[in-house]
Amino acid sequence: MDPLEDVLDLLETRSHLSTSLIAGGRWAVRFDAPLDIKFNAVRRGNCWLDVEGHNEPIALTEGDCYLLTRPKRFTLRSDPDAPELDASTVFAEAEHGIARTGTGDDVLLIGGRFTFNQPGQDLLLTSLPPVIHLPAGTAHAETVEWALTVIERELLLRPVASDLVTQHLAMVMLVYVLRLHLAREPQSVSGWLAGMTDPAVAAALTSLHDDPARPWTVAELARAGSVSRSTLAARFKQTVGQGPLTYLTQWRIHLASQKLRKSDETISSIARNTGYGSESAMSTAFKRVTGISPSAYRKQHILGADT
Repeated sequence: MDPLEDVLDLLETRSHLSTSLIAGGRWAVRFDAPLDIKFNAVRRGNCWLDVEGHNEPIALTEGDCYLLTRPKRFTLRSDPDAPELDASTVFAEAEHGIARTGTGDDVLLIGGRFTFNQPGQDLLLTSLPPVIHLPAGTAHAETVEWALTVIERELLLRPVASDLVTQHLAMVMLVYVLRLHLAREPQSVSGWLAGMTDPAVAAALTSLHDDPARPWTVAELARAGSVSRSTLAARFKQTVGQGPLTYLTQWRIHLASQKLRKSDETISSIARNTGYGSESAMSTAFKRVTGISPSAYRKQHILGADT
């Protein structure tokens, strides 16, 4: 798998479709700050998106979609002066998976959210800007449009296994939106995701993710990217924000954390499988990164699962 696949898999990314919204006339719906990545797509009509802390409202037209990657309050509206209603009031009266506001049916929005396991979600979210807006007609956006069209049809007709189909299609949409955003605005991402926009750094990241237990050197990673050791070190630090071997340590700790939470594998076995020569070596690195020992981390998460 490549780094994006690895991270989405490590975070146990799940999609959840929510109630659709039909609106018309003058209207505005105010939403509380979402705890997860929130997405909406305009399937008919147009409206405005106001996000807390965002300087200007975003014009949304038919075919547009957006992701909110931070817990910020937001409002969808027909115009700047429309009276606002709280989303909890509007969606409490939903029927057959559709909420309505205003008068008429000029606008149709479908949406949902993406959830991640709590310990590692910053690995993805801190790499992204607070708002990602993907306008209709963006180059290579056809797959996003196709996925949204099928999701809308599944939500409307509810054939057998429609929930499963829509969840998987929403995941497809997330991957394509991230790909397209990387291609369109590489300067707006940070961390490892920014590194994927530099061919040499991307080759090094892929090598690290393909074999994280290997005792990598910067020189070996530089050869993977067909650049000199000094060039890779400088470009990796500039894009990712840390050196290649520091990144490798943190990625190993993320992998070890997942094994500690999800398996009964011994700590010494986890240490070997994540590139550490001994349990004590991993424990030292683990405590340096997380602040607690592997055994304490495992106990903490076992107790949390039981409560």
